[in-house]
Amino acid sequence: MVILRSKTIVTAATLVLAAGCTVKPGILDKADAVMDKLSPDATEAASDETIRGQRATLAVTTEGAGYGPQSPRDIDLFEGSNSRSFEAAPAFTEMNLCNIHFHKSAEHKGGEFTTYAGNGDGAGYGTGYKYSGELTLAELAELDAPVGTKHGGLVPGDTIEVHYVHSTAQVQPGPTLGACLSDAIKNPQLRVETQVFVLVNDGAALDFTTLTETGKENGVYQALNIPTNTGTPVQYAGSTTGPGYNEKGSPFQVSWSVRPQVAKVNIATVATWFSGNIFEENNAHGVRNLVTNPDLLSVIGR
Repeated sequence: MVILRSKTIVTAATLVLAAGCTVKPGILDKADAVMDKLSPDATEAASDETIRGQRATLAVTTEGAGYGPQSPRDIDLFEGSNSRSFEAAPAFTEMNLCNIHFHKSAEHKGGEFTTYAGNGDGAGYGTGYKYSGELTLAELAELDAPVGTKHGGLVPGDTIEVHYVHSTAQVQPGPTLGACLSDAIKNPQLRVETQVFVLVNDGAALDFTTLTETGKENGVYQALNIPTNTGTPVQYAGSTTGPGYNEKGSPFQVSWSVRPQVAKVNIATVATWFSGNIFEENNAHGVRNLVTNPDLLSVIGR
């Protein structure tokens, strides 16, 4: 939760930290719920102090609590000191695809997406990392209207990070993380195949509806057209993401495969996908702050 009055941005968590108190995650949630009733919606950019406060709160609420390594992270930095370990999930080709969604701007940093989008609103929008390459004026040509309705929608030049989520449970593709769980298995292994795209106004660019086509191969549900030419994926142990975990740890264990190179997607095909897909997605998701605390990061490559 973010309070914005004039140029002041405060969270309940940062107020608690300023007071030097020891807190538990549930207390912070209750405090923010009360403060939500007293404050307007976020309309201004978050300050560096706000983001530092969110990271400090995350450190406090996870310290000694047994959380495993978190995501997203800088995939070009391999260091980490989180001692919690879990067995890597199988190859995605041996698992069921259960969900596809994407975030506006890349949640991860590294490879060809290293340009910081800014702090955003402090609640996951307007932040993250953008494609660090160059686009032509034609690729950036404006549309009549943005694609999507929330938080300004999407325009040519925007970067998105697509998450192809896979589960060892006997499930089929559907909306939200709930589609990855089943009554028979509540703690399946999870793997996210990750591809970062930049949206362009170009009919010759990749078609997002093709990139998200699903079907069965060798008895399991698959995304049939995940790019295979965008570099060797960086694989590491982490968690689920999203701005809801900016100040608390995610309890889900996830094996990540993040491709370092960016591919171009025709933005018009994203609009087509939004108009009807089995995942009930119609807008981009927000971005969790990059996790930089070594205590919350695994070692890559070990």
